[in-house]
Amino acid sequence: MTLFPKSFELEIDRGVAAITLNRPERLNALTFEIYGELCSTFRSLEKSAETRAVTITGKGRGFCSGGDVEGIIAELFAKDARGLLEFTRVTGALIQAIAELRRPVIAAINGVCVGAGAVIASACDLRIASEKARFGFIFPKVGLSGADMGASFLLPRIVGHGRAAELLFFGDLIDAQEAYRIGFANRVVPEGEVVSTARAWAERLARGPAFAHSMTKQMLESEHTMPLAAAIEAEAQAQAICMAHPDFRTAYEANKEKRAPRFEGAEIVGDADTAGRA
Repeated sequence: MTLFPKSFELEIDRGVAAITLNRPERLNALTFEIYGELCSTFRSLEKSAETRAVTITGKGRGFCSGGDVEGIIAELFAKDARGLLEFTRVTGALIQAIAELRRPVIAAINGVCVGAGAVIASACDLRIASEKARFGFIFPKVGLSGADMGASFLLPRIVGHGRAAELLFFGDLIDAQEAYRIGFANRVVPEGEVVSTARAWAERLARGPAFAHSMTKQMLESEHTMPLAAAIEAEAQAQAICMAHPDFRTAYEANKEKRAPRFEGAEIVGDADTAGRA
């Protein structure tokens, strides 16, 4: 599948779809167009058999500084209640599209990551931060609820309720080391290595068992609200489905022959979507 976004860069190579926000002069602030096109792209990647992992980053000094003050914020004052709700639903749809994509998504956070940018990072499965990255759920600073675009759902699951409450109530900025300390960032790397590290992780995932990775992502989501017994049963069903997949035998044969496995690259469909929802 070939995608041609207009508002950012997209390259699919060796199983990795690399998305690069490309408004460095605005710290990659989001416009109405970018919100819509990013959402459509993540939905389309679900149908891309050649995509087995995704990275997202930004050009220049910023990962994403949130909604563009001139391109979005100023226009919101002209909208009525229905128009405002339509806009907030559009922003949330992007986060849902990222979270529901059945491929691992890695955020390569190269710099400023605030507002909507911080929520986008939260929706990703893994976060690699530059040592110069800064994070902030800055919605209270502009008189808005910290619970925006799914932040109050996603963030407590990453850093715990107490730390999430602190970040969402105060809207303060934290640096990369603090983000790592509280578990928001998986790794902190030198400024020039953040994209290459994310790429290396994505390529490693792309070489792995795509079907099993999709199942892992589904289980991480589905089991969040389950009691232990239900979670154990869901994982029993999920693992049985994985054992019936060709990749399981591929790994066994490769191990027996002392070589690296070459997993199936088939489109991720079917049972991986139903396991864990019983």
